[in-house]
Amino acid sequence: MPDRVIVLDVWGDYAHFKKIYTTSSPLTYSFPPRTAISGLIGAIMGLDKEEYFRHFFRKDARIGCKIIKPIKKIRIGENHLNADNIKNMHVIKNRHPTRREFVKDPKYRIYIAHSDETLCNNLKSLLANHQSIYTPCLGLSQLICNFGYMGEFGLKKLEEGLHTIDSVVPGKCIISPEFEAGKEYFSETLPNEMNDGREVTDYSEILFERNGEKIKANARNLWEVENDEHERIAFL
Repeated sequence: MPDRVIVLDVWGDYAHFKKIYTTSSPLTYSFPPRTAISGLIGAIMGLDKEEYFRHFFRKDARIGCKIIKPIKKIRIGENHLNADNIKNMHVIKNRHPTRREFVKDPKYRIYIAHSDETLCNNLKSLLANHQSIYTPCLGLSQLICNFGYMGEFGLKKLEEGLHTIDSVVPGKCIISPEFEAGKEYFSETLPNEMNDGREVTDYSEILFERNGEKIKANARNLWEVENDEHERIAFL
């Protein structure tokens, strides 16, 4: 396991990470699944969209996520058109109105630790210069996002026990949560990894606090990021 972690913030006007069981009225997860974060990092680095996920299998990469701004969801009406090409859009009568759910004003902190030193160095160089090869987005190509490089920091494994956790937390890491008054706790089951056929092979139930507050729990498999905030995180 690498002893360093790259940290970046990402934000935008809207985000949509489609829940796999919704069709005609797409709903969104509250934060990006591990698979979506892999795609975002792959876009910044210019990795082939058909192969980027191979660089982020769990055996090579650890990925975490922290909610920075409170989760707000809205629904916006859209018209889906059946069009062969853009030239005949004005005469199309076959339209499919639908309402899509979005996260409004999202902001997340992403943590990535990778065993490939060359990949890490390339990513750090791009982030430090605020460059990306492809346009980064939050789930859909039209939802362009911005990003800021927080730095690369040491990573220290924590002993099992009672901790306050900054990131979202997989259920398998939690022994017993200590729910605190005034906080809003939710859980969602998200896709976690894909195989070479781009089929989801693993799902994970994730606990999070809607406003980005810390989660207090007896937990295992936690890590401390050795930055100024000494954030305690779990990897997805």
